[in-house]
Amino acid sequence: MAHDIRPLSPDIQIYRPQLTSVLSITHRITGIALSVGALSLVFWLIAAAAGPQAYAAVQGFLRSWIGLVLLFGCTFSLFFHLCNGIRHLVWDAGYGFELRTIYASGWTVIAASTVLTVVAWFVSFAVVG
Repeated sequence: MAHDIRPLSPDIQIYRPQLTSVLSITHRITGIALSVGALSLVFWLIAAAAGPQAYAAVQGFLRSWIGLVLLFGCTFSLFFHLCNGIRHLVWDAGYGFELRTIYASGWTVIAASTVLTVVAWFVSFAVVG
């Protein structure tokens, strides 16, 4: 008996990614990024408590282009996770399950996260100078 080599169930290679699946995966990734960001914040606080040399070293890294990209990513992760969490709270209340509303709220999460991130960085650079 000849057996075809094929998956037992549909897998990711068959389906085209949709907004809902991408947002779900991104929500999980941003949760992990926030955990790493929290550990980084603890590391920064320990460096501040350790003395001026340790603090200057960490600040030097955070002000480099790599550090700024990581901080920007953490900021976006925070706002994305917040906005998507609010979206899920609305769903938990039993609202927003129409297909059109699901896609509208998904795009709203992306837009709001982007705008909030840019505004936060603009304000922080305006204050710091």
